[in-house]
Amino acid sequence: MDDFMASFQGQGWAQVLALAVALVLCTLIGLERELRQKNAGLRTHTLVGVGAALFMVVSKYAFFDVIDDEGIALDPSRVAAQIASGVGFIGAGVIFVRQDIVRGLTTAATIWVAAAVGTAAGAGLWLVAAAVTAAHYLVSLGYPPVLRLVTRRRPSTAPLRLAYEDGRGTLRSILAEVTERGFRVLEVHTQSSDSGHPHGALIDLTLQVRGGAGRHGFQELAAALTETPGVVSVRAGEPADEE
Repeated sequence: MDDFMASFQGQGWAQVLALAVALVLCTLIGLERELRQKNAGLRTHTLVGVGAALFMVVSKYAFFDVIDDEGIALDPSRVAAQIASGVGFIGAGVIFVRQDIVRGLTTAATIWVAAAVGTAAGAGLWLVAAAVTAAHYLVSLGYPPVLRLVTRRRPSTAPLRLAYEDGRGTLRSILAEVTERGFRVLEVHTQSSDSGHPHGALIDLTLQVRGGAGRHGFQELAAALTETPGVVSVRAGEPADEE
C-alpha cells in the first residue's frame, strides 16, 4: 500500500491547479490572437502554454522516487531553458517573408510569451504569470493606437504591381509619377509578358516604394498610375506589417 501511495507522490491538486492557471491565462492570450485572425490563434497558444506548464511541473515534482538515490542530482531550471529553445521552432513557423515584407513577428513573440506564462504557472509563480498576461494585453491593444499617433507621418513601404504596354516610354512616366508624389522607389523588377494584348507585349512591373502616410497614400498613388498612358493595370500591396 505504501508503494502504491508513493507512486502518487508529487501529484495532487497543486499540480492540477498550476496546469489550470496556465490553461486560463494562455487561453486569454490566444483569444486576442484569434480575434485578430492571426496564423497562430487560440488553440496554438493554449496548447503551448499548457505544455510548457506540464514540462515545468514534471521537472519540479516527477523525480521524488529517485531524488534520494546516491549520485542523483537534479536541476529543474534546465527544463525551463529547453522550453525557451523548443518554442523558438514553433515561433519560426509563423514568420514568413513575402515580396520582401516580413510578417508574423508579433505572433511569434506572443507564442514565446505564452510559453513563458505557462512555465511560470507550472513553477507556481501564478501572480507573475497573470501580470505578464495583463502586460500582453497592454502591449497588443494599448500600444497600436499610441504607435499610430506617434508615427502617423512616418513613411511606410509597400509593393506596387503594374502591367504596361512595351515601347511607349511608360516606365519613365510611371517612375516620374511616383517620385513627384513624394514616394521613393527602392526596387524595380520587370518581366516581359506575352499575354496577347491587342497593343502588343506587356511588361509586368513590380515596384517596392516607400512614402505616403499608410494605406490611403498608396491607394491614391495607384489610382493616379492607372491614368498614366500605356498602363494596363495597377495593384497596390499592403504596407509592411510585422504582425
